[in-house]
Amino acid sequence: MSVKLAPPANESDRRRTPPAKMPFAAKDNKRYFDEKEGVTVVKLFSGDWHVSGTEPEMLMTILGSCVAACIRDPLLGIGGMNHFLLPGDESSCMNSDAARYGVFAMESLINGLLKAGARKERLEIKVFGGGNVINNSACIGSKNAAFIREFLRKEGLRIASEDLEGDLPRKLHYYTQTGKVMMRKLNRQADTKVIMEEQRFKESLTIKPPVGDIELF
Repeated sequence: MSVKLAPPANESDRRRTPPAKMPFAAKDNKRYFDEKEGVTVVKLFSGDWHVSGTEPEMLMTILGSCVAACIRDPLLGIGGMNHFLLPGDESSCMNSDAARYGVFAMESLINGLLKAGARKERLEIKVFGGGNVINNSACIGSKNAAFIREFLRKEGLRIASEDLEGDLPRKLHYYTQTGKVMMRKLNRQADTKVIMEEQRFKESLTIKPPVGDIELF
């Protein structure tokens, strides 16, 4: 597995590729330039997805029960990430309507990459999250992890590396040009904030197909 634990703060990942316009830019309040890393940082929250162009970017997110897919075309150095949660009650979050949200999140990201020039057969896929951070028998994180594994299997897409399930939140840094992932599992003190944020997002969803139904190319 190629996932690396986060390095000391003075380690950087420099880029040599000249900046290019990004086909799918995040909102301005989610973007900033990190002088130490020498790279633009894009923060993703629940329900977000983002595709970078050839401009050096580091995509960052924090996951509890949610799942994130980090996908890139290694030949072009184009990559992106999503961050999603299947809605629904704790006993039925794998029902067909709830799963449509996961399908929409995955197809939005993959189609965004294909529109930017990536090729499906070259995609390098790394998946993270699905932690069972709530102490109950529902195993919501495991259901989200099961969804993403099954979606990729049905699409004939291979997972290059994964870190799914468990009982702790995760912080991810994904460098889209190189495919490097730095992951840190957070301690229990971070649970409450992550759980509350995901719960607010879950309550904002309704169990119906997302607007703009799409299919993979």
